[in-house]
Amino acid sequence: MSALSAKRRRRLRYLTRSTAADQHGSSEPSLLTEQGSALLDLASNDYLGLNGHPAVMAAAQQVICAEGVGAGGSRLVTGHRPIHAILERALATWLGRDQTLLFPSGFQANLAAVMALADRHSLVLADRLIHNSLLTGVRASGARLQRFLHNDLSDLARKLEAARQRSPQQRLVVLSESLFSMEGTSPDVPALAELCERYDAALILDEAHALGILGSGGRGLGHGVPSIALICGTFGKAFGSGGAFLAGDDTVMEWLLQTSGAFRYTTALAPPLAAAALAALKVIQATDPGPALLRRAQRWRDALEAAGWPRPAGSGPILPLLIGADAEALALQERLEAAGLLAVAIRPPTVPEGTARLRLVLRQGLPSGSLEKLLNALGPGPCR
Repeated sequence: MSALSAKRRRRLRYLTRSTAADQHGSSEPSLLTEQGSALLDLASNDYLGLNGHPAVMAAAQQVICAEGVGAGGSRLVTGHRPIHAILERALATWLGRDQTLLFPSGFQANLAAVMALADRHSLVLADRLIHNSLLTGVRASGARLQRFLHNDLSDLARKLEAARQRSPQQRLVVLSESLFSMEGTSPDVPALAELCERYDAALILDEAHALGILGSGGRGLGHGVPSIALICGTFGKAFGSGGAFLAGDDTVMEWLLQTSGAFRYTTALAPPLAAAALAALKVIQATDPGPALLRRAQRWRDALEAAGWPRPAGSGPILPLLIGADAEALALQERLEAAGLLAVAIRPPTVPEGTARLRLVLRQGLPSGSLEKLLNALGPGPCR
C-alpha cells in the first residue's frame, strides 16, 4: 500500500438512484450523493434508461415472488431455471447465433471466452486498449500476448502475417471490442473479421457497450458477421439489469458448457436479473432506441467542438473529453458536480498516462436543456 500514490488512490462513494419512470417508461437519470445533493447522471452505462423501466422492474419482481432472489447453486447443480433457458434462446435468435450461455458477470464471461479458445500454446493478439477482463483471461490461459495499435487493422495484419510465417499451425486468437468503453471508438468489424478469417485466427468480440444501441436493431456491430468465434455481451449496461452472456456456434458453446470453470464453478445468474434482461430485450426489440441516441450523441459532439473542446472520438453514447493531467480532470469533475452534473474523471491506470479524461455518457431520458447545462458548467474549451 505504501507504494501506491496518494493522488491515485480511489475511494468508494455511494449514490442513490431514482427509479421513478418518466412518460417514456425510462427512469429519471438523477442520483443523490451521500450529502443529499441531486446530480444529473452523465456517468453511468444505463444508456437506455431501462434500469427503472416499469416492465423491467415488474419482470424481476414477478420472479422474486415466484422463486426468490438467488439461484442457490451452479447451473450444473441446482441453479438452472426456466428463465435462464428462455433468455438464452431469445438472445440466440435475436443475434442470429446458434446458442448463448449466461454468466453472472461480464468479467467472468470474458475470462471464459479467452480460456475456451486459447491455451499456453496459443498466441493472442489484442487491441492495445482492450478491457482488463480480457487481458486477465489471457494471463489465466497461459497464452503469449501481443498488442496491436488501437483499431489499426494494418498493424494487426502485419502481426498476423508474421505469426503465420513463424508458426503456420499455431492457434491464433484476436481480441477486440465493438465500442471501447473509455475511448468511445469502434473498429471496422466486418473488415476485422475478414482479416481474422484470412489468417485462420479466432475472433472474440466484446459487444458489452454496443448491444442495444449499435448495429441493426441494436444487435451490435458483430451482427451478420458469422465468422466471429464468440460474441461477449452484458446486461448491466443498455439492458439495465445485471449478468452477461457468450454467443457462438454449437461447437464452441458446447465446449464452454463442458470445460469452462468460469461457468461451472459459480452460482448461476440470479433469476430476477435474467427476467429483467429478457424484459429489456423485448423493449429494445419493440422500440429500437439506438438511432435516436446516436443522433443526440452527434449533436453533443458538434456542440462540444463548437465550444472549443476537443471533439470526443467515436459516434456512440460514450463521449470522452480528453484533458491530459489527472489534477485537471479531477478539478473539472468537481466543477461539474458543483453545477449539479455527475461526470467522472477517468485516470491511469484505467487509461494511459497523460490521457486523463472526463467520461461523458449520454442516455435516453436526459431532460431537455442537459447539453446547455453541461456547456455552461464546462465553460470555453482550450481550443477556443
